[in-house]
Amino acid sequence: MQLDSKSGAFGRHESFPLRFGWITKGLEAIAEYPDAFSREDATVILGVGKNMVASIKYWLLAAQIVQLDRGTKTLAPSSFAKVVFDDHGDLYLEDEATIWLLHWLLATNAIQATSIYWFFNHFHKRSFDSADVVTGLTDFVKHEFGSNVSQTTLKRDAQLVLRMYSKTSSNPRVSMEDSMDSPLALLNLLERNDSKSWQSSPLDRSELPLEVLAFAIAQLFEHGQINQLAVTDLLYSDKVHCAPGAVFRLTEEGLVEKLEELCTVYSKTLQLDRTAGVFQLYKLESLDPLDILRSRYTSVERKVA
Repeated sequence: MQLDSKSGAFGRHESFPLRFGWITKGLEAIAEYPDAFSREDATVILGVGKNMVASIKYWLLAAQIVQLDRGTKTLAPSSFAKVVFDDHGDLYLEDEATIWLLHWLLATNAIQATSIYWFFNHFHKRSFDSADVVTGLTDFVKHEFGSNVSQTTLKRDAQLVLRMYSKTSSNPRVSMEDSMDSPLALLNLLERNDSKSWQSSPLDRSELPLEVLAFAIAQLFEHGQINQLAVTDLLYSDKVHCAPGAVFRLTEEGLVEKLEELCTVYSKTLQLDRTAGVFQLYKLESLDPLDILRSRYTSVERKVA
């Protein structure tokens, strides 16, 4: 969740956005062959080309769905994946809450999904074109890493973010495969103004499931080992933490409204109060991020949003 100036990941997606079916394909492969992605027959096991094998592996790691054992080069489902995708979970992304969670895990993974992290936490233009994104990302990388990542790689990363989070416009020159939207485009966090410009504006986001916001906040409490957070810290990101308000593109009014709902649902655990003129969210007792998800994903009668 915290930016590490010594490490970042750029260009590892092989120019492929995360696609529907890739999580299922990847998890089923490693369930049978933990070393599926390092085997010579990986393309046969996964049923895709060599570049796509690398891309699927990258997205599973970047979205914190799997963990890599560097010694054995095997992959295993993360604790998050075991809750969300196992048993009565949502392996086929039928619940939009799952897509919101994947977005949060990508946008807070500063080390493995650096460009997505930058875009949602530190890029503040509401209306922009691709050149603005490339310039902003280039400036960020130079300032934070002090190293030269190739301009070609940064341009591909910028284009990847725009492509993955916005819905594809109909274009007869674009192949069916390339026009397939990523599940993340369903969140409407990034919208096209026209063929050359986009917008990403804060909204009330009434469609954002409460469990997703609760999970994000619980992670912030856990990451910082703290029991209180100012509402401004939940609204704006900095180098130390990622804010749900920024990542989910929430207005201040929308965030406060959802926090009030959370405090009603989790009345014994969360409390919203004003201290010395500052709105604060207090954690009154233990709040395990995975326990929040278990309440949604382990019920046989789970409702799909």
